[in-house]
Amino acid sequence: MTSVELSGKVALVTGASRGIGYGVAEALVARGDRVCITGRNEDALKEAVEQLGADRAIYVAGKAHDEDHQALAVERTMEAFGRLDHLVNNAGTNPVFGPIADLDLNVARKVFETNVVSALGFAQKTWHAWQKDNGGAIVNIASVAGLSPSPFIGAYGISKAAMINLTVQLAREYAPKVRVNAIAPAVVKTKFAQALYEGREEEAAAAYPLGRLGVPSDIGGAAAFLTSAQSDWVTGQTLVVDGGIFLNAGTG
Repeated sequence: MTSVELSGKVALVTGASRGIGYGVAEALVARGDRVCITGRNEDALKEAVEQLGADRAIYVAGKAHDEDHQALAVERTMEAFGRLDHLVNNAGTNPVFGPIADLDLNVARKVFETNVVSALGFAQKTWHAWQKDNGGAIVNIASVAGLSPSPFIGAYGISKAAMINLTVQLAREYAPKVRVNAIAPAVVKTKFAQALYEGREEEAAAAYPLGRLGVPSDIGGAAAFLTSAQSDWVTGQTLVVDGGIFLNAGTG
């Protein structure tokens, strides 16, 4: 039995077998929440649940954009824990690197299905299953790529800009029962972002005023705040967690 006292709260974290999603789940479990994590790789999810604690975590494997998977994840969470206070939409994809002038539109559709439409689907299902009557919080993991031009990952950036707008739409519609906020990280050291720093981490980190790239726990801490009572008067906001990189804007 873990020594951390149960908070009584329950969260669903998508795309959480590793990286940022796992960092968020870890932060929520550390404060006493129980969590359901999702992802595509069942073996990775099993391992993540073992690390989080089988008494605190369950998993549901599937593709984020699959509506049946969304419904099953919410249903299993309710069955296992009897409630669903917090949703963290972290599942995302970025399958292309290059100019959007030549982007295959089917790839663009896939990016939006996974990064934006799936987040809306999970939000709808969580709302109807628990939050509509009982309240709670939603956190959408966006990106600084959604706040400024993002060369070579334009489709991803556009989808994250859409996610930021989805955040304010849901925040307005779900108030006052549910608070909805977003987090916009800069480069975080994960397998997902590896291409942005691999082989040149020191050089990449040097561009950040705080002198390092992000790590998953940086985002986990922000998500824990936005799903806590300490942020009870915060909704419709995008919290930029970027190591100060935006301070460089306009410096040439």
